[in-house]
Amino acid sequence: MFALGCGGDPATNPPPAPEDPGPATGSVCPTDQTLTYENFGMAFFADYCTHCHSTNPPDGTRYGAPRGLDWDVLETVRAHADQIDKMAAAGPDATNTIMPPRNPRPNDDQRRQLGEWLECGAP
Repeated sequence: MFALGCGGDPATNPPPAPEDPGPATGSVCPTDQTLTYENFGMAFFADYCTHCHSTNPPDGTRYGAPRGLDWDVLETVRAHADQIDKMAAAGPDATNTIMPPRNPRPNDDQRRQLGEWLECGAP
């Protein structure tokens, strides 16, 4: 099990305790899928994830995010798509809101798009 937690100053705002991932969302890749890394994934991960899950976090700390789970590397996102789905995506079977643990947080539509994009192979 790994934690994907992050946020705030660890001295005054420690990361949350690791949580079990949620259920699979049941997302499917729509036949008319238009989301790509360039028009969706890059901005989604920059807005909500890479403050902690980055090869070079902006403030130099990962706030508890495990090393190697770097969402600014597309191949790593693809390799961990199932876990990301269970922590942060939404679909017909579940809406997982474990990540990110603090604001800013994606809305349910953005989480649904994440689930579909991941299910399409994160093109």
